Amino acid sequence: MNALNYTQNLISSRIFSIFTQNHANLDIINLRFLDVLDIVFVALLLYYLYKLVKGTVAVNIFIGIVIIYLMGSLTQLLQMELLSSVLGEFIGVGMFALIVVFQQEIRKFLLMIGSTNFTQKGKFFTQLRFLKGDLETSTNVDDIISACETMGQSYTGALIIIQKNTNLDFVKNSGDDMNIELNQPIIESIFYKNSPLHDGAMIIEDNKITATRVILPVSNDRSIPLRFGLRHRAAVGITEKTDALALVVSEETGQISYIRDGEFVMFESNEELIERIKEDLL
Repeated sequence: MNALNYTQNLISSRIFSIFTQNHANLDIINLRFLDVLDIVFVALLLYYLYKLVKGTVAVNIFIGIVIIYLMGSLTQLLQMELLSSVLGEFIGVGMFALIVVFQQEIRKFLLMIGSTNFTQKGKFFTQLRFLKGDLETSTNVDDIISACETMGQSYTGALIIIQKNTNLDFVKNSGDDMNIELNQPIIESIFYKNSPLHDGAMIIEDNKITATRVILPVSNDRSIPLRFGLRHRAAVGITEKTDALALVVSEETGQISYIRDGEFVMFESNEELIERIKEDLL
């Protein structure tokens, strides 16, 4: 009798196990559309955050945070309570530290969201590489670099700012409004030493020169080498506060400098520089 009861209990538990497993499988199969949408939005958010910090020192911190979060989730799944609690406390306290560490990136992210260009022309979705396909930037980067190279040979100073997502109206107001189709001769004529427009920065949006003689905020970063003057400090300053790209031609050395995210980007040749800028504009 005991054996029969044991057999019945075993069969009952097995049926319950199968039913539970099948029910779980049905739950996975019957995912709601909102659940899928939730996963997609989280993936897009993580991707965009990674793209925001890519190329900066913050990317290593970002990857470390993701690894710690995944470890915390794994320890919870495996019911490793001690390690899970330690990682949980670390993540909880670390959130305050992240605000300080990612201050510059958070500022850029909020500026981008509040920018009037955020949804204009679908620019948010064009940031996603897997949605862009073979989409190319409309900005004529080749003419910009050719003009910089020519100006460098004649030791003509220049400061060129290429607008991305963050609206630059707050600095454009300090200069002269323009609406000129971008090309090499125009750039060279604007920065010609006797030109009334050569002083200050040039703003490029898409493939248009939208402002000249613009006054930019100057960076107070003491780590910038003393050999760099106000043009370079202004380029660092505007790229610290926005996601814009900056090109500087030194009138002392004729050297071209490329600044992004408040940092100097190294390159071996002008061809490599063109490819880097095109990639950063996408």
